[in-house]
Amino acid sequence: MVLAAGLGTRMRPLTDDRPKALVEVGGKALIDHVLDRLGAAGVERAVVNVHWFAERLEAHLTARTGGPEILISDERAELLETGGGLKKARGLLGDGPVFVANIDSVWIDRGDALGDLIRLWDPARMDAALLLARREGSIGFEGDGDFFLGDDGRLTFRGDRPSAPFAYMGVHITRPDYADRGPEGPFSLSGLWRQSAGEGRLFGCVLDGDWMHVGDPGARDEAEARLKTA
Repeated sequence: MVLAAGLGTRMRPLTDDRPKALVEVGGKALIDHVLDRLGAAGVERAVVNVHWFAERLEAHLTARTGGPEILISDERAELLETGGGLKKARGLLGDGPVFVANIDSVWIDRGDALGDLIRLWDPARMDAALLLARREGSIGFEGDGDFFLGDDGRLTFRGDRPSAPFAYMGVHITRPDYADRGPEGPFSLSGLWRQSAGEGRLFGCVLDGDWMHVGDPGARDEAEARLKTA
């Protein structure tokens, strides 16, 4: 599932006439960076949620060539955030494990990041497996980090500590029914992750490469410059 329904307010004025998913980085729309990565990892069907400039995004997706096949989860009536969006799309996702991906994450991969995430995933032990980036050296990420990573791959949240070495970089694997335990309407997956972490069921692995969080026009420009040198 590709989470593409956000308003993209931090990306203005670039989102005054388009959804954030259609902002281009390196000559390619953000959503195409994500869909091409997922297709290369073997994903055959992708559910994309839409809200802001939904018609324009749907037209772009219809014009795409190659995989994956696209299904639309319509959030025109109400923006549901990450958890609510996943919950609404449940009927489109099938019964197998699902990638959940943000559209503002671009990366240079020196390894096999999505393949590593697939190999890590074990539904018997995990509720979710998150792809992480080292906070230092990332482009466009200004926070103090999200997680500590144990030797066994388990994640713990930063909590009250001043910083943590790893940031969530916008892609994870989970069960398609994971968000069903959440409330009706809009909600974030973060609360469910905290429950899972407390139960020892939140895991992660680290990108071997360079991560660019393309959240605002300045970060978009930095990402374009980095891609030109790759």
